[in-house]
Amino acid sequence: MIPPPAPIPPLVDDEVDDLDAPDAGASGGEVLRIALGPDLAGQRLDKALATAAPDLSRARLQALIAAGQVSLVVEGAAPRPMADGKAKAPAGLYAVLVPPPVAAEPEPEDIPLSVLYEDAHLIVVDKPPGMAAHPAPGCETGTLVNALLFHCGASLSGIGGVARPGVVHRLDKDTSGVMVAAKTDAAHQGLSALFAAHDIDRMYLALTRGAPHPAAGTIETRLGRSPHDRKKMAVLKAGGREAVTHYRVEKTFGAADKPLAARVACRLETGRTHQIRVHMASKGSPCLGDPVYGAGAPAAPVKAALVGIGFARQALHAAVLGFVHPITGQPLRFKTPPPPDMAALEAALEAL
Repeated sequence: MIPPPAPIPPLVDDEVDDLDAPDAGASGGEVLRIALGPDLAGQRLDKALATAAPDLSRARLQALIAAGQVSLVVEGAAPRPMADGKAKAPAGLYAVLVPPPVAAEPEPEDIPLSVLYEDAHLIVVDKPPGMAAHPAPGCETGTLVNALLFHCGASLSGIGGVARPGVVHRLDKDTSGVMVAAKTDAAHQGLSALFAAHDIDRMYLALTRGAPHPAAGTIETRLGRSPHDRKKMAVLKAGGREAVTHYRVEKTFGAADKPLAARVACRLETGRTHQIRVHMASKGSPCLGDPVYGAGAPAAPVKAALVGIGFARQALHAAVLGFVHPITGQPLRFKTPPPPDMAALEAALEAL
């Protein structure tokens, strides 16, 4: 008897920025209009839409709703995004933005990689800023997956799906640092289990506006998609997923009694989408250069430092990744310094 295929492990969202993918309507996707009459009103939204549009599966509609791609069209007003597929569906006309199809299989690309460790089971790399973890609408090439396919060839694990072979966890496109990828399905399953059990040592370095108070602590919240902006995550009073970050201010810049900026070490207990960026912003000290969560301008000297070196990304680096090798049982720990642009920013802050 042929055993059933192994379940695909969930992908861990270490500061992932898939929310930055463009709208389907802006990138050649299809806008579907679905009318829900009184007979379907009051049912779960995902179920009602699936009944009215049998070409879209309920699971597909759930994903589109979660991505903010489903809106209720209100005459004389802006479309109202529908954020909860489990909510009761009002009768009316719905606009569903279906992203354009992407290539089933990403192509190998000869992109240089900074390899920290590699064996027959897994590979650990230092991802540069500006490189997406895997292909997504609007970013189909130049990703870590494209580079891994060239470097590892057919040995790369495909259990994560054809769009992200080998990738177990992700970093934002503009967050640099240590990532691990699986080269075998057994390693993929083992690494996924470690991430799911929070049995991974993950430390990030952030350069922040001002300094969080107190200087060390633990931030425990619920994180989910912002009800006001589908492209952002937010701290929620209810719903979302538990998110825990342990932080410590390592150094401050500027006056000791009122720091203009700080270097903060953040250890992840959970790995939620944009977790550190949201948590630092919730303390009033967002990552410098963060285009999404850095509301409010930094002090003039800090702004001058950012402009002076042309720093245009969130100042966040995944500095440490430690875990027990899922196949050999060997303890592994990798640490990398921030890349040149972030090092230059810290040097400029030192001069404040």
